[in-house]
Order: sequence, then structure tokens, then C-alpha cells
Amino acid sequence: MAATAQAAGPPELSKRARWFAAFILAFSNFIVVLDMTVANVSVPHIAGSLGVSLHQGTYVVTSYAVAEALTVPLTGWLAGRFGTVRLYTICMIGFGIFSLLCGMSQTLEMIVICRIGQGLCGGLLMPLAQTLLFSIFPGEERGKAILLSAMTTLFGPALGPNVGGLISDTLSWHWIFFINIPFVIICVLSVLALLGPRETPTRKLPIDIVGLCMMVVWIGCLQFMLDIGRDRGWFSDPLIVVLAIIAAVGFVAFLIWELTEEHPIVDLRVFRHGGFAFGVMALSLCFGAYFASIVVIPQWLQTYMGYPAMEAGFITSCTALAALTTSQLASKVLGKGVDPRLLVSIAVAWLGCMALVRANWTSNADFWTLAAPQLIQGFGMSFFMLPLTAISLGSVPQEDMASATGIQNFVRTLAIGISTAVALSIWGNTQQAAKNEIASNLQPGETMDTLTSNGFSTEQATQVVNRLVDQESVTIAVDYVFLLTAAIFFLCALVIWFAPRPKGPAGIPAKK
Repeated sequence: MAATAQAAGPPELSKRARWFAAFILAFSNFIVVLDMTVANVSVPHIAGSLGVSLHQGTYVVTSYAVAEALTVPLTGWLAGRFGTVRLYTICMIGFGIFSLLCGMSQTLEMIVICRIGQGLCGGLLMPLAQTLLFSIFPGEERGKAILLSAMTTLFGPALGPNVGGLISDTLSWHWIFFINIPFVIICVLSVLALLGPRETPTRKLPIDIVGLCMMVVWIGCLQFMLDIGRDRGWFSDPLIVVLAIIAAVGFVAFLIWELTEEHPIVDLRVFRHGGFAFGVMALSLCFGAYFASIVVIPQWLQTYMGYPAMEAGFITSCTALAALTTSQLASKVLGKGVDPRLLVSIAVAWLGCMALVRANWTSNADFWTLAAPQLIQGFGMSFFMLPLTAISLGSVPQEDMASATGIQNFVRTLAIGISTAVALSIWGNTQQAAKNEIASNLQPGETMDTLTSNGFSTEQATQVVNRLVDQESVTIAVDYVFLLTAAIFFLCALVIWFAPRPKGPAGIPAKK
């Protein structure tokens, strides 16, 4: 009887129920992705409220990132052990509970512990929501699942700083966590009602304790190194060197163990699919280059260009806003049988061209000079995200989908962490080098005389000159960062051609 029910498969959802479930899953993914960046701008508020330094306040961000990075690769094993729907429900409830505890925290230790719990649950929710999205759409409509997943992944990080800043300024930092609670309740009840009967088969597999320990060690060391490296001068600090060595050795040992283990905690064999391997490589490089702008632009605009937080946030999020207008068109073009590699190559080259435009920004650029390339870049984002997701996941059989989405989200999360650390370091180093060069060639005597003749004191005139040097040097550094991101985008436009063309319609999982 049970065998007959299992052979018949899960009950089909009506079109209305399918789209409601898709919206709920996409929205839950959006909440988790949003929480990756929503606390960034609230760190000063949190640090001041808890009576700790700004540096200690950053632990609120890093603790979530480390915990999230640790759990994302485990999605495939955990989903196979407990079932996708059941695991999603447990993680969503856990995410809500830890969000509540974060908002109620009165000490740094409590909020860091609760952010770790929030990250452990949130890391699993991203690939689980993606897997469930793929399961509820029939093959010919799989592109719609890709569209929803890609848009929430793209839009969440861009909106995070804006939402966090707005809530912290108008209410209090506690509400950036409390606001999750009603949405968590709606998502849990909706998924249980709609997808409860569609639970995936489970199997009792032995726990790969060795692989799990290796993964915790190398990912934890790498993420911690990326988070504190810039403050400690990178490899001039012995702690960073030790962390780098442990991460490198642990990563190699982890690869060897997982590829030879019969029941690995992370199924790295999914990389045997060429489309997935090269698709994930291109996705991580492109998303890392894209995220560098999300990190650098708002800091530059608010700190050196005098923009308020909301205007800086709007300029930053113009890319995601424009991407929403072309997402449906990209989905239709993808469904017409156009080679997705061609779409990705053209779109990524387009992003590279916009990065070159931004590499010519000046310190006196007006609002629309800054916003226009961000907006224009967004029209190409959908044509990059959707086909690239189709290439990577379209080559993976349905039974490997949980492992594939988990690894894809992990690599993307890792790329964000690395790109953030590298972009900020390059920005800071280039700024200092440019400042030294400007100062060595500067002849401030005439400027000082002009300022003092107009009523400025010598001290005031010196401050004006220093501010101008800082503004010009940091703008040069911003331009250099965008020059490097342009090179990465153009490289990705070539890398994607190493992936085989999907044999079936875009987005339909491969068959054994």
C-alpha cells in the first residue's frame, strides 16, 4: 500500500496553490538573504545600545556569516535524512525563535549566540526553499522557479542595508529581528498546509563525523580570517597566517575524505556534472564582483560624498530594481531555446562594460551620473542570473538537487565573504597609495594662500586641503576596484563557454 502511494508520487497542486506556495518559498528565501546584510548598517546602534565598541559590534555580523557558511553544504545530507519539507519547517521555526531572542538580547554574548543560531537555521533555508521551488513546478515551468529564486537572491542583499538603516533610525535596532516573526509564522503554516503531503523520501545514512569536523574547522578558520584579516593587516599578523594554513590544509583533507567516503556529509560528486561545475564557478565569480559594489558604493557615498543613507541605498539598489523589470523577458527568452551560454556571456560582458563606466567616476559626479550605470547594469542582471542558474542546476538529476543547491549557495556565500574582504582591502590599500602620491605631488602653497585670503585660518585651510586629498584618493580607489571587477566579469564571459549546453529545455533537471 505504501509502495503504491509512493509510486503514484505526491499529489499535484492546483495552479493557484502552486503559485501561492512558490511566493511563500521565494519570500522565505528573501528574508534569509536579507538578514545577511540587514544588520550591517545597524552595528553602530547595536554597539551603542549594548555598551560595547564598534569592533566588538561587528561580531553580530560575523557570527551569522560563519554559522551560515557552516550549514549550507550540509543541506543535501540533512534533507535526505529528515525530509525536505520537515527540515524546512524546523529551520524556519528555529530562525524565528532565534530572531526573537536576538531582538530581546541585552548583552553582546547573548546576541552573538543567538545570531549563530539564526545563521545555522538560515543557512539551510536558502537551498531548501530553492529545492522545494523546483519540486512544485513541472518540468516545462521550471524556468519560473529559477526566476523566483534568482530574483530573491539578487534583491535581498541590495535591500538589506536600506531596510536595516530605515528600521534602526525610525524604530530601534531590535525591530530588524522582531520584524521576521510574523513572516516566519505565515511561511511555516503555509508550507505545512500546502507541501506537507509532498514530503520527500528519507533514508537513514551514517553520520560522517570526520568529514563534518573537517568542514567545521576549515570553513570556520577561513570565514574568521576573512572577517578579521583587514583589521589585523592580513598576513603580517601571525594569527591570520595560522588561520590560513589550517584552512588550506583542512580544505585539502576535506576534499580527499569526502570524495572517497561512501556516505559523505557533503556530496562533492555532484561536480561530475560539467554544467554544474562551470556554472557554479561563473556564478561565484560574477556574484562576488557584483557584491563588491554593494559593499563599496554605500560606504563611499555616505562617508566621502556626503549622501544620506537613503539616497546612497537607492543608488546601490538601482541594479536590483532594474533587474525586476527585465526578469520576465529573460525568462521568456530562456524558454525559446536560445543557448543560455550565449545569454550569460552577453549579459556578463554588459556588466563588465558598466563596471568600466563606473571606473571613471569622479568626486564631483552628480546623482544621476552615479545612478545611471547602476540602473543600466540592472537590465542585464536577469539575463545573467536566470540562464546561469539554468545551466548549473539544469544538468543535475532531481535526486541530487538538494546537494546541488546547497553547494551552489555555499559557494556563492563563500564568494561574497571573499569578495567583501578583498574589495575592502584593495580599496583601503589603493586609497593610501593614491593619497601618498597626491601628497608627494601636491603644492598646497597657492591653495593655502587663497583660502587664508578668504578668511580661513591656517588650521581650517589645512583641514580643507586634507579633506580634498582624502576625497580624491578614495575616489581613485573606488575606480580601481571597479576596474578589477570589470576584468572579472569579462573573464566570466569566457569561462561559461566551458560548460556544456543543456540538452533539454532550460531549467529542467537532467535524467540519469
